[in-house]
Amino acid sequence: MAVATVAAALLAALGGALWLATRRFSGPRGQRMPGGGDRSLMRGKTVLITGANSGLGRATAAELLRLGARVIMGCRDRARAEEAAGQLRQELCQAAGQEPDATEGQLVVKELDLASLRSVRAFCQELLQEEPRLDVLINNAGIFQCPYMKTEDGFEMQFAVNHLGHFLLTNLLLGLLKSSAPSRIVVVSSKLYKYGDINFEDLNSEQSYNKSFSYSRSKLANILFTRELARRLEGTNVTVNVLHPGIVRTNLGRHIHIPILARPLFNLVSWAFFKTPQEGAQTSIYLASSPEVEGVSGRYFGDCKEEELLPKAMDESVARKLWDISEVMVGILK
Repeated sequence: MAVATVAAALLAALGGALWLATRRFSGPRGQRMPGGGDRSLMRGKTVLITGANSGLGRATAAELLRLGARVIMGCRDRARAEEAAGQLRQELCQAAGQEPDATEGQLVVKELDLASLRSVRAFCQELLQEEPRLDVLINNAGIFQCPYMKTEDGFEMQFAVNHLGHFLLTNLLLGLLKSSAPSRIVVVSSKLYKYGDINFEDLNSEQSYNKSFSYSRSKLANILFTRELARRLEGTNVTVNVLHPGIVRTNLGRHIHIPILARPLFNLVSWAFFKTPQEGAQTSIYLASSPEVEGVSGRYFGDCKEEELLPKAMDESVARKLWDISEVMVGILK
């Protein structure tokens, strides 16, 4: 009986694996950027990407480099960022048939810890002193469902990194983006915003904390921030759009515990159904570089197409109140 049960389980697993493999190679995996990407499309443009040393950020950096952009990697771990930058330089040289020194200056690494307002301010001060222009800002970095913890400034970690850090970064760089216009801001959110709400009575999750809901709240905040910023930027020739990348195989889920016995199944499912970082990065690349979205602002995208938002993500009064409170939280003076 036991042998029969094991055999049945193995057959079921094998059948499932074959079915998943069929799905993996036959189903759509996320739309590629229309036109395939002109290799000179971003030549002469400077792009800042937060969290560019791994996952979506790294894949976005690699493609924008290929399109001719000069990329600034804003990363918390400088050592890991330098390692990733070295790999990206090597990949770029190999693809273009160039010598390593031919990519000098195309990729710049700078330390940026979005969990620290002090770090964000220091980063922006240095960038404003060194960079004459900034054509694209991609707010990509994030933290996902971590245990409850506070930043050095006393803010709940997910809300601080995913929203407040990028809120301050963007505001401090707006002057440079405006002087570089036409320029673009790209914000990476998530479909999980649908499960979040903005509780102004407990933005810091001190009364109650649920790591899933807090992540969703921060992603809803990304969308509300984008829409309010688009309203404030009307007439400046600086656009801002927000996107969801889909479910992507990255290290973003490092705080999620998966039992050892379930890991093989999870790995199989993620291989079959999750996007690769390269696939997940396509919408970020599209919004950063495509002529198709020139002048488009305040919109929400997925798979390089505009998508509809739930009413709570389009509430203008909530967006304005969140903006005002965020200014107070990060210490922006009028």
